[in-house]
Amino acid sequence: MLWVREMVPEEAEGIKRLAHARTEGARTVERARIIWLSSRGKRVSVIAEELRVGKDTVPQWIKRFNESGAEGLADLPRSGAPPTYTPEQVGVVVATSLTNPRTIDLPFASWTLNRLTAYLNEEKAIPIKRSRVAEILVAEGLRSPRLREAVTGRCFAPWRKQETWFGERVDPEFAEKRGPSSGSTRSHPRIAS
Repeated sequence: MLWVREMVPEEAEGIKRLAHARTEGARTVERARIIWLSSRGKRVSVIAEELRVGKDTVPQWIKRFNESGAEGLADLPRSGAPPTYTPEQVGVVVATSLTNPRTIDLPFASWTLNRLTAYLNEEKAIPIKRSRVAEILVAEGLRSPRLREAVTGRCFAPWRKQETWFGERVDPEFAEKRGPSSGSTRSHPRIAS
């Protein structure tokens, strides 16, 4: 049987707060929940089932917490290949994302990740994946990492606001070109206040 070690009151309070946090990273909260549930006397198998994690995951985080405390719940630095894109290529990605597509004769008024990736691959000969483009834009502060893309798979980047219903129109002469509204639209009576 593996249990979390005895915690001092401040440490226990910090773990409890982290386990119930709504603004921390999901992995950190999950790890804190493992520790919190273990400190409440729950067994490894019960914690794994309750949190829907692998049975090897729970002992791993309990051991790391027992050895290093709350700091042990953070991700360790990972070794890996150096960045595969030169600073010049990253600069092209950023500069292209800030360019109005119409100024380079493209048939759309704003970038999405798919459009930007296709353009970089085909026109700029930079073999880059959509996920890497997103990482670069987040690192440069051009995209929020908490946008709805994780749920919908679609990009709602800041430079795309001109296509939204609430932003400015792409064509400033839109109303004139559109003409009057359809006669089939009922007008709503105004209520005097």
